[in-house]
Order: sequence, then structure tokens, then C-alpha cells
Amino acid sequence: MNRLVTILLFLAFGSGLKGQTAEITMIQEVLDQWHLAAAEADFEEYFGLMSDDAVFIGTDASEVWGKKEFMEFSKPYFDQGKAWAFTSVDRHVYLDPSGEVAWFDELLDTWMQLCRGSGVVRKVDGEWKIAHYVLSLTVPNEEIEPVIALKKEKDSTLIQTLRKQ
Repeated sequence: MNRLVTILLFLAFGSGLKGQTAEITMIQEVLDQWHLAAAEADFEEYFGLMSDDAVFIGTDASEVWGKKEFMEFSKPYFDQGKAWAFTSVDRHVYLDPSGEVAWFDELLDTWMQLCRGSGVVRKVDGEWKIAHYVLSLTVPNEEIEPVIALKKEKDSTLIQTLRKQ
């Protein structure tokens, strides 16, 4: 009887991992398709992989867009046939126990050199959609002082503006 319980527990646990692995694989594919759609300037595919209420946060502090605003901003780039090409070189996906929400972080090879993307995906009508994405520049710790000096004046002006709102 002990052996039967052990086997049943192993099968139950193992099948849960298989399901989780399959979901993570699907999420990886959605993210890869999303980046490829931008590289190929496929506007419909790119935005079709985002939820209707998606938010995109860019590298500039002023870049916080809802999906509609991000579409308006991006359309001219896609129309010219040259949006942006980001290739994931390292990615981690974390699945919520519900199996309906996941979050991720990735290092990206971009025209800006190495960047970090992070975000949230969720199931919408059975399909994984990007609901929140944050694109960040990476700065080596030993190089941060010159970057801070460069940002100091502009950021203090932006902070004052935001505090007044």
C-alpha cells in the first residue's frame, strides 16, 4: 500500500510539473513571437499579443503608455517597416499557482545594448497575453556615477513636475 501511495503522489506531482512546464513554454513562445513581430514590423501581430488593458513602460521616465497610446506612438515606426529588434538572451518565467498569471524578466540584445525587460502575462480567453511590460536600460555598477551625473538635472525637473500634478 505504501508503494501505491508513493507512486500516485509521484504521478500527481509529475503531471503538475508537466502542465507548468507546458504553460511556461507557451509563455516563452508568446514573448518570442512578440519580439519577432516588432522586428518584422508586424503591427497587428505585435499588438494582438497584448491584452486590451496592457501597459508598456519604456526607458524614458515619461514613457508610460496604455495599449491605445502605445499603438498610436508605435504606428509610424511599424508603417515604415522598421520598428525595433529585441532578442531575448536570458529569460526567467514564474507561473502563479492558479496557472492564469505569470511574470517574467529577460535580458535583451537591443540597439541600446543590453537591456532588461520584465512584465506580467495573463490568460485571456485561454491565450497568454502580455498585460504589463517594462523596458529598462542596464548600467554596470562600476559605471553608475557618470550616468547619475547625466540624469541629475533632467530627473530633478521631471520630479518637480510630477509632484505638482
